[in-house]
Amino acid sequence: MLLVTFVDRIGSGLWASVSVLYFTYVSGLSLAQVGTLAAVSGAVGIAGAPLGGRIADRFPLTRILIALQLLRALASFGLLTTDHYLPLLMISAVGSLGDRASSVLTKLYAARVAGPDRVRYQAVNRTASNAGWALGGLAAAAALTLGTTTAYRWLLTGDALSFLAIALLTVSCAEPPGSSRVAATGTTPCAGKPANPWRDRTYLAYVATETVLFLDDSVFQIGLPLWIAHSAGVPHGLAPLLLVLNNVMVVALQVPLARYGTTSEAARKLLAPLSAASAAGGAALALSATGGTLQAVCLLTASAALFTLAEMLHAVVSWELSLALAPDTAQGAYLGVHGLAQSGQRSLGPLAVTAAIATGPLGWTAFGATIAATCALQHRLVRDRLRQNPLSVPPVTVSEH
Repeated sequence: MLLVTFVDRIGSGLWASVSVLYFTYVSGLSLAQVGTLAAVSGAVGIAGAPLGGRIADRFPLTRILIALQLLRALASFGLLTTDHYLPLLMISAVGSLGDRASSVLTKLYAARVAGPDRVRYQAVNRTASNAGWALGGLAAAAALTLGTTTAYRWLLTGDALSFLAIALLTVSCAEPPGSSRVAATGTTPCAGKPANPWRDRTYLAYVATETVLFLDDSVFQIGLPLWIAHSAGVPHGLAPLLLVLNNVMVVALQVPLARYGTTSEAARKLLAPLSAASAAGGAALALSATGGTLQAVCLLTASAALFTLAEMLHAVVSWELSLALAPDTAQGAYLGVHGLAQSGQRSLGPLAVTAAIATGPLGWTAFGATIAATCALQHRLVRDRLRQNPLSVPPVTVSEH
């Protein structure tokens, strides 16, 4: 599955960085149409996480993953067949649905394969993901130097072919132990009605806090580039360099950091340094507006490093707690609901960081403080649940993805 992730992210790196340009220059869509297409497909994609998770508790996981990869390939190839707005909108929505569902199910597969070693398994997987994304992005940047319609189409074709490749790779993957009885019977491996995450108030509250903790994604995608663009004297070329810093740190440090979250209680304790890193990152961004160019560059770099540390710590915490709070009999359904946190952040994140930018330095201070306060809230929220009766696998150590 590690190779599946690597190939998948190469394809995503090829397409994600040029999708807006493709719809603008190849399909000829207006700015408003491109924005609406992205918003609608993203909204439809939100349903992919809970839908995929629910299905995974009823059918063999590898078969569902293969079907989803083929659906994603079909959607990507479909974009090549038309330049009309409505078909592009519908095809993009289907692709987004498949993308969000496959993301949750890949995580579920890792959890079932690794069992007690799931955190390190996911850490290695994330390292492969970042490496693949970087490789795809570099290939896309090289292709764009040609500036031709053909180059754009080949990048989209490469994305589609990556989905076909991972579907073939998934065929060779064994069904994970936790779903062996599902594969044999086509039903959930337990008697009685499985737990329903939508009626689990503690888990829903936990997912709500996760939406806030995922805001670091928007910091790197939108917040830092816009803040740099509107900061006098700061070179605009710093923005992509900070993204490179983020990527390098994740590749180098995500696996070593995973050792500190090998049990549910250990993962919960990581919320304290996560809180501190987020608050310090927001403060550094705020202070970057108070001095000269050199000070601003140093503080922006420090902020990027701090938010990257927060991102990696949250990844470890999230991998463990999202499963530790879920019953064995409904892990797919629970992970599907947890997937809504990241989907929701994609809608709320841009609004949050642009509000911080509009407010000025005080806005970034409040942004970091809000994430820090949410860490404290989550720490308290999950404490009693974990101590009373961990519904997932017992607290344990970790393996590879």
